[in-house]
Amino acid sequence: MKTRGPQLFLNREMSWLEFNRRVLEEAQDAKNPLLDRLRFFCIFHSNLDEFFMVRVASLLRQVREEDNKPDPSGLTPYRQLELILARVRELQETSCTLYREKLLPALAKENIRILPLEELKPSQQKYLDEYFDRQICPILTPVAIDQAHPFPRLIGLAFNLGVLLVSDKRQEAGHLLAVVQVPGRLSGLCRLPDSDALEFCWLNDVVRRRLSALFSGYEIIEVAGFRLARDSEVELDDEGRIDYVGMLESELKKRQRARPIRLEYEAKMSQELLGRIQQGLGVEDSALIAVRGPLDPRALLSIVDMPGFDKLRYRPQPPLMPMVFEQEKGIFDIIREGDILLHHPYDSFDPVAEFIQKAAEDPDVLAIKQILYRASGKGSPILNALVQAAENGKQVTVLVELTARFDEERNITWAKDLEDAGAHVLYGIAGLKVHAKIALVVRREPDGVRRYVHLGTGNYNERTARLYTDCGLLTAADEFGSDASGFFNTITGYSEPPMFNRLVMAPAGLRDKVLALIRREADWARSGQISGILAKMNSLVDPLIIQELYAASEAGVPIQLNVRGICCLRPGVPNLSEKIRVVSIVDRYLEHSRAFVFRNGGNTEVYLSSADWMPRNLDRRVELMFPILQEPLQRKVIQALEAQFADNQKARELKPDGPYERITAGRSEPLRAQEYLYAHLLEEREHLRSIAPVRYVPIEGKK
Repeated sequence: MKTRGPQLFLNREMSWLEFNRRVLEEAQDAKNPLLDRLRFFCIFHSNLDEFFMVRVASLLRQVREEDNKPDPSGLTPYRQLELILARVRELQETSCTLYREKLLPALAKENIRILPLEELKPSQQKYLDEYFDRQICPILTPVAIDQAHPFPRLIGLAFNLGVLLVSDKRQEAGHLLAVVQVPGRLSGLCRLPDSDALEFCWLNDVVRRRLSALFSGYEIIEVAGFRLARDSEVELDDEGRIDYVGMLESELKKRQRARPIRLEYEAKMSQELLGRIQQGLGVEDSALIAVRGPLDPRALLSIVDMPGFDKLRYRPQPPLMPMVFEQEKGIFDIIREGDILLHHPYDSFDPVAEFIQKAAEDPDVLAIKQILYRASGKGSPILNALVQAAENGKQVTVLVELTARFDEERNITWAKDLEDAGAHVLYGIAGLKVHAKIALVVRREPDGVRRYVHLGTGNYNERTARLYTDCGLLTAADEFGSDASGFFNTITGYSEPPMFNRLVMAPAGLRDKVLALIRREADWARSGQISGILAKMNSLVDPLIIQELYAASEAGVPIQLNVRGICCLRPGVPNLSEKIRVVSIVDRYLEHSRAFVFRNGGNTEVYLSSADWMPRNLDRRVELMFPILQEPLQRKVIQALEAQFADNQKARELKPDGPYERITAGRSEPLRAQEYLYAHLLEEREHLRSIAPVRYVPIEGKK
């Protein structure tokens, strides 16, 4: 394989910002329903928060440690930071203009208004005064900042008001500085009475309006908002792992005191106030970002999800129950008859939840073993079922990945609930994050013990299963069952990874398997046989895999890649990647599944996986890839991928130099993959029901 220069790799961080630009474009797109545009606006800003707290924070650490090693694209950490901050400021300005000039006027046309203080009616002002006195003022804590009172440790992402004051009695003392944190536990938007429209006021404006109540004897010279982002990467020294939970809890507390890496402030803030806040926080000039829109748009999601405005949202696509479950049989009987492939959210997630629930209730089930990376929390049917199973005396083993970023505290809470119920709970693996999605049920049956397995590309979270596209396989095949047992023995005990029949595991073999599959396609192409790769993932970063894809393209392999987020591969480069096409779809559902199709000389192989093609997934995480063996199920995966590559409404195509270009229908029929796949599934169900009617039995009603 030829060596490749850095000019053949796109920078990871700039590629991620291109993804977030696509999210912002969906907020700009007037063809989208208004409230879903507002949702994309909020997602854009939430994404940016996490990007700074994790990725930018990592680059800043490298700069402080004088680590000048360039990334595969040839950019040093310092140069990456320069490019990132310039691009972020550009995107922020675009976002603020969109909010002021498009979203707010469009909401107002629908009688949804967010009012500035000067537009409030007297009755609304009175209501807010009473609300402030009763609900807000008791919470507020004005913090003076002077020689006797150092700058406080401000919570990351909290909305703060910086206040410049002068004493009525000692004006010669000059301007004094204070900070007031706007309560984070209260809704960021206050609903206003006395209006035929739906009217709101920002909570921070309500606090500003009555701020003088906190500073009697002082004149307020200036008030302006600011918001801080802190380094949020959790670093654990898990050597020995005596108290993993306690250690993680300690690290999470440190997160709130970590180094500031971004200071957003209202653009109207004076240089005097900004300078004093900047000095107190120790923030560099490069980390300052002026904002002309809302500093913290997250509260707008309360409008997005408000009932009664369905016409302003995407038309509902209720998840459909696969027809295989529309029969009066128990779920284990159904799975035993043949493998079942689920494509969420088009297919309902209920069968996955029922799989664990019935296992908890069934007296013949002896053991349940499961990996949990992210779950929905206390109300989760899967968590409740695992607790019930443990209380019923079944052997329940759950590996909980406590370090799932930003879900750490929630995971600690329900992991303790599982332990209290009697489950055997493990907290990850030393040095590795466990990201695999697998559940194993061991059941006693008349012909002996049988193992039932669920494997997936996404989390065991019934809420995100309605918002993310993911795939899952339910199987009772012996080879999958024995592999699942071997996998759990490896991660819970001292066993070395076995020779799997079907599963492929990272970090022990997955990278090599992917490279071998790509090289095999290149060999088929060189010999003039059928070759081709269809691959879908969240991110493509790994340099070795990218180089093998380049080599396969040079050998003549047609390669189509659907990469939602980061893509460091340059497609369409002459004499290198002319046979590679990369598309990204940003639509109502988050494209989260990982699927891979290899044409293999005409003997097509199809795989699903929890892993993206990134070094962290292949080398530093426990991941699984698994084959889809039955031809009808393979066809279902391939048809879904082909529909996404044919999308000419929500797809963008990556250009060699990094930007994305929206794909248009032209003279072709418009095709929007996420709507097409749902409509196709509906048609397929109606066709099957017409030729083989089966009485419908709601899954929750089965006995």
